[in-house]
Amino acid sequence: MTKTSFAPSIKSRPVYAELEPRVGTHHLIIADGEGAEAVVEMLAKASEPAALLAAAHVIYAPGPNGTDQTAVLQALGAAQFYRAPTVAAMLPRIARVLLDAHMGTQFYLTGTEGLMGQAEREIMNTGFPHSAIQKEHRGSTVRRVQCVHCKGITENVRTDPFKCSHCGLNLFVRDHYSRRIAAFQGVNIDAEDPGLVPQSVERFQ
Repeated sequence: MTKTSFAPSIKSRPVYAELEPRVGTHHLIIADGEGAEAVVEMLAKASEPAALLAAAHVIYAPGPNGTDQTAVLQALGAAQFYRAPTVAAMLPRIARVLLDAHMGTQFYLTGTEGLMGQAEREIMNTGFPHSAIQKEHRGSTVRRVQCVHCKGITENVRTDPFKCSHCGLNLFVRDHYSRRIAAFQGVNIDAEDPGLVPQSVERFQ
């Protein structure tokens, strides 16, 4: 199973539910990695999956752990399908699609937190209400982390603490999350005792 249960945490830490089919004029489905499985399960719950797919645009990228379920999503027969090699390459496509989106569009985001956070940011920047966006976590738990000191962002962080890829500081990965930048926060762990850094542990897989 790729469904993920996260332990209760601070209020800013995102929470997720299962995707549910909704009535809408258009359906933008954005996924990476194992998120493809959530899309298939969501469609299985639809009363008229063919009608939903006829008004759907699916955008997909392989996951950070190498999972590629492109063939599964292509086989669904959505009106439009686009495969990007990475989440970074996917974002310009999302931005372009949003230029033509209208009220009544439903958004389904699923896969990793990095993908969902960045897609949600793009959608909300266009003025769509948060209530139109659904998110379901699937697959890898690697994190997108911003160093609070240099503001650099490191993608796909697996260990805690980890070394900032921009300034080199040793960072503790907090559960504090910023929707504005779609990233968790990393704080210098040895600021008061330079060099006193706990052994890194792989917390995010």
